[in-house]
Amino acid sequence: MDVKPYFFDTYALRELIKGGENYKGFVDAIIITTIFNLMELHYGLLKDHTKEIANHYFNYFRKFVILVDDETIKQANEFRYKYKKLGLSYIDCVGYTFARSRNIKFLTGDNAFKGMEGVEFVK
Repeated sequence: MDVKPYFFDTYALRELIKGGENYKGFVDAIIITTIFNLMELHYGLLKDHTKEIANHYFNYFRKFVILVDDETIKQANEFRYKYKKLGLSYIDCVGYTFARSRNIKFLTGDNAFKGMEGVEFVK
């Protein structure tokens, strides 16, 4: 079996946690994400579940976090500005830009990314 790396945005991480049917094929994928995605995930889990659950998944996914360099931040801001009409978050723009610069698929179910180059769109 060929295991591929994917950049998991927060949407993809939540679907993985929920056991979303359409995300079952990504259970064995190499997960890449940022601390910003974990921050967003943690907040969402605090709202919908408990502090214990939020902390558990934050700690679990922490080992998959990559460092974001200055150039990625600058490129993410340029990308966000270019597509400002889509209302993309800073966090998503950082993840997408990181993934594109390293030729890794950006895994998401966020409609704003549907049809974009380098996106694995799974709803």
